[in-house]
Amino acid sequence: MKSIRLDKLLANLGYGSRREIQMLARQGRIRLGDDALTTAEDRVTPTPDWAAGLTVDGEPLDPLPGMVLMLHKPLGVTCSHKEAGPLVYGLLPARWRRRDPALSTIGRLDKETSGLLLMTDDGALLHRVISPKNHVEKRYRVALARPLRGDEADVLAAGTLLLEGEEKPLLPVAMTERSPTEVDVVLTEGRYHQVRRMFAALGNHVEALHRDRMGGLELPADLEPGALKVLDAADIEALLPSRAA
Repeated sequence: MKSIRLDKLLANLGYGSRREIQMLARQGRIRLGDDALTTAEDRVTPTPDWAAGLTVDGEPLDPLPGMVLMLHKPLGVTCSHKEAGPLVYGLLPARWRRRDPALSTIGRLDKETSGLLLMTDDGALLHRVISPKNHVEKRYRVALARPLRGDEADVLAAGTLLLEGEEKPLLPVAMTERSPTEVDVVLTEGRYHQVRRMFAALGNHVEALHRDRMGGLELPADLEPGALKVLDAADIEALLPSRAA
């Protein structure tokens, strides 16, 4: 790992401008263990072990670049930087919104879909997860306006369903019935509004949509809507199937 000036590292993590970081250091507010780091211009090599002992104003250092977050996305929030209304980035702590490289969503959930949304500043990981060739499964719980007619699971599993305006059929989708108007579906593609459009193609209408799994990573039952969790290496390993490694 390359060395970097301490003030640049902390500025990239959103703690302030480099001038502000230098002031924090002169005031003894940056510490490594029991020692104050009073010279922010010094170069450091930011390894996880080193970062584990660093505090700013008595608080542990935020995760280094390569951070991956899980967000329980609430309804009514948009996965965008620019659209009007509440945005998922507004749910992040202010400092995390200033990070460089910036945090981005790994794929999207539309405004009226809730559930598991991942965010990262690791561009390589982002592309591995969303790449169609890696077949990362996504599971959704779907509430339908009308009862199932009975053949939906077979049609979805056949891999022959065409969405309106498209020429390539969907890849096979696994469907499990929970009730006549509630199902789970597992898919590996990420076409625009795919779940809503495929049930429209089957003559039904999606009234509520919630994603609770990506790969082997499930949304914890105790993670409330709007809450965030920093993922560790085991979580990320569970996310990606072995063939995507």
